[in-house]
Amino acid sequence: MTVLLAGCSGAADDPGEAEKRDASASASPDPGGSTGAGPSPEDSLVPDPARLPKTRAEARDLIGRVIAGPDSFGPGVVKRSPYESDPATWPVLGEDCVWQQRKPAYSVLATLTRSFELPAEEGKGPVRLGAVVTVHRAREDAAWEMAESIEESMRCPTQQLREGELIGSMVAAALLGGESRQTTSEDSLSETGQYQSSELGGPHHYSWQQAQTLQFTVAVTGKGAKGRTEREIDDLVVQAQAAMLVRLESAVEKQS
Repeated sequence: MTVLLAGCSGAADDPGEAEKRDASASASPDPGGSTGAGPSPEDSLVPDPARLPKTRAEARDLIGRVIAGPDSFGPGVVKRSPYESDPATWPVLGEDCVWQQRKPAYSVLATLTRSFELPAEEGKGPVRLGAVVTVHRAREDAAWEMAESIEESMRCPTQQLREGELIGSMVAAALLGGESRQTTSEDSLSETGQYQSSELGGPHHYSWQQAQTLQFTVAVTGKGAKGRTEREIDDLVVQAQAAMLVRLESAVEKQS
C-alpha cells in the first residue's frame, strides 16, 4: 500500500544538503513494521557477497561508479561549484528543523553528494539539482535511514536547508518493493512540495526521491525556478534516480 505523508525532507542539491540520517541514534528496525525494508534482497536483486563493500575504501570506490554525473539528468545539466561534498560530514535535521553538519554516523561506510544545475535561459531560472549515494555497514542501517526520513517529514512540516532556503507544503509517498509495480528497489520514498529561496524567490516546485536496496541508499533532489514546470523538474529527478539504481544493480549483482 502506498503511504501518503504530509511533510518534507532535506535536500541533496549541494554538498551540505543530502538526504542522510544519523542512523546511529536509532535502534534496529522492526522487520514487521511499516517503515522497515521491503522484500528481502534475495527476492529481488541477488548480490555477489564478494562485490559488496566492506571497507571505507571499497565503499568510496562503489560510490564513484554509481553516483550520477551531469549526463545522468539529461542534456544541458552541468556541475555546480563546489561539486562534491566533504566526506567527513553529513547533514542531520536538528530539533529546530534546521539542517546541520555533523560527523557521519558509525553505520556509514561512505557517503557522497554531488551538485548540479540546469542553467537559466530566456524566461526560465536555473534548476538546482543534487544526487547522493550512501553506503551503510548493513542493510538494517540503510532501512533505518529510510525510516528516519519518514519521521522527519512528520516532525518538521517546514525545514530550513540553509540560510535563505526553505521547503514545505510537502506531499510524500512511500512504496515497498513490489507495490504498485515498484520493482527498482526494496524501499522508495518520494516528495513534492514548495521551495523558497532568497536568491530565486518562490514558491517553486520541489521534488525529492530516495531509494534503498541492500546496504545502499540513493537520492536525488530538484529545486524549481521561475518558468520551470513541475513536469520538467520531476523528469530530471526521476531520470537521474533511475540511472543510479541501474548502476548500483550492475555493480553488486551476482554474475551468471
